[in-house]
Amino acid sequence: MFMLVLVLLQACAKEPDFNYPEGYVGISKVVDFPSIAIKGERLIIQDQGVPYTEPGAEAFLKGQSVTYATNGTVNTSTPGVYELEYSASSPDGFTATDFRTVVIMSTAADVTNNNFAGTYNRELTGLNSTWTKTGRGIYDVENPGGAAAGVGFVVKLVNYTGTKVSIPKQQAFDPSIGGLNTIKSTSEVYRATAVPVTVDWILLAGGYGNGLRTFKKL
Repeated sequence: MFMLVLVLLQACAKEPDFNYPEGYVGISKVVDFPSIAIKGERLIIQDQGVPYTEPGAEAFLKGQSVTYATNGTVNTSTPGVYELEYSASSPDGFTATDFRTVVIMSTAADVTNNNFAGTYNRELTGLNSTWTKTGRGIYDVENPGGAAAGVGFVVKLVNYTGTKVSIPKQQAFDPSIGGLNTIKSTSEVYRATAVPVTVDWILLAGGYGNGLRTFKKL
């Protein structure tokens, strides 16, 4: 008798209903996240007065192309460092972003004639940062933080007008983390006529803090 009742109960058990409302699995709502990636170069450097052509970006949601917003503008008549941010959103309020930096270089003779290449020592740590000129107003800077962890970390620096310098927002391979690090400088002061020449900046990058860093040219 017991076996018969058990069989009857199992036979009457309700089969699971997998006909969930659209957008749900059980009581859990399915969330779709947008993605976005720029087209073209992340760091664009061009001369003052040259028209800027925007490469744009690609944004997707649930595998379908969607519109995106661009924040920031580029003034090709004024030397400077211009940051552009691209963003895409989902109906649930989730956002994905990407960025590009455009540097407008002065065409004045001072940028052409300046040569800031050399070795710069950070007295606080005793470590050096090496600047190598690779083009008109453009330098590769190794160890921009003057830190032990920054040895081998090479980033682009621009002398975009007069004696103004900047590490424009960019991504570069950082040996200390074994991958890409996003980095930029702020509060830059290059004292070209000081004896010795000195340069200050704050680095905004993963693992670098936000303290002012001072270097002396050797």
